[in-house]
Amino acid sequence: MRPMRKLLPFLFLLLTGTAFADDGGFLFVTFRGEQSPMTEQIYFALSKDGRNWTALNDGKPVLVSDVGEKGVRDPFLLRSADGKAFCIIATDLSINLTHSWKRSVEAGSKSIVIWKSTDLVHWTGPKLVKVAADDAGCTWAPEAIYDPATGKYLVFWASTTKRDNFKKQRIWGAWTQDFETFSPPFIYIEKPNTIIDTDIVRGEDGKFYRFTKDEKYKAITMEASDTLTGPWHDVPNFSLAKLLGYEGPECYQVEPPAPGKPGTWCLILDQFSKGTGYQPFVTHDLASGQFTPGDGFSFPFVVRHGSILKLSKAEYQQLEAAYGKPGA
Repeated sequence: MRPMRKLLPFLFLLLTGTAFADDGGFLFVTFRGEQSPMTEQIYFALSKDGRNWTALNDGKPVLVSDVGEKGVRDPFLLRSADGKAFCIIATDLSINLTHSWKRSVEAGSKSIVIWKSTDLVHWTGPKLVKVAADDAGCTWAPEAIYDPATGKYLVFWASTTKRDNFKKQRIWGAWTQDFETFSPPFIYIEKPNTIIDTDIVRGEDGKFYRFTKDEKYKAITMEASDTLTGPWHDVPNFSLAKLLGYEGPECYQVEPPAPGKPGTWCLILDQFSKGTGYQPFVTHDLASGQFTPGDGFSFPFVVRHGSILKLSKAEYQQLEAAYGKPGA
């Protein structure tokens, strides 16, 4: 892990889908599975085009948790509105050390793990912050998005609760302005059956698009809304609705639109049923929900549930200098 330095106080505001004038590439943050204590930590990979990825730090973890369960999964990386600050939030969970999915669902952590940075190289943390309800059995796959209507972040995750004997997972939420203090948790998404792994992006049309894993069919759903608080409606004829055995949806814009040319969006899905990691699906019209398998993508290892951030050229170069050129 790189040495930490004191960070100035800052207010987090999320830039979703922002295209930098200084177009430098992409950063992937992820974990590698539960094979060892070190594979349940934070790994970085870089890409110039959002399609071909190479590992940083010689393929070793960049950030390691020594708090809570001493393992982190499902990391999510976000940027401040002025582009000068970053935050990683992640699941506080180590299956390798605890060896029990049942325990992790019914007696797991009520907290998320947080790191902060001003340059993607020097990080403060990890810090353990309780966000879930007092009777929560777990706090899985946290993500966050800025809400322009309230000027706050909506942080959301999956939890079971003792009140219904841990019968199903729901998506819970909490509001924050600084990732230090959080509002009381509330149920953000409830369905008749278990749902986990929600990802939300803001499209070029200003609408929000929400992808969630529905455990009833082991498939991904897609919804749309004008606001984060809804109402939400299913996107008609979502082309991946019957694709089974996937989880951990993450959507990002590979190419912004240009005169006479639509933008390109990629939805990556973790094919957990076959242990093959993320598989890419692309569209040139996010609102349509029509995705096709993506060609020309490559990953340095079996990439699990993580997230992707657009970079400036300077940020890309800083990461190369700190952690070694990709593939070196």
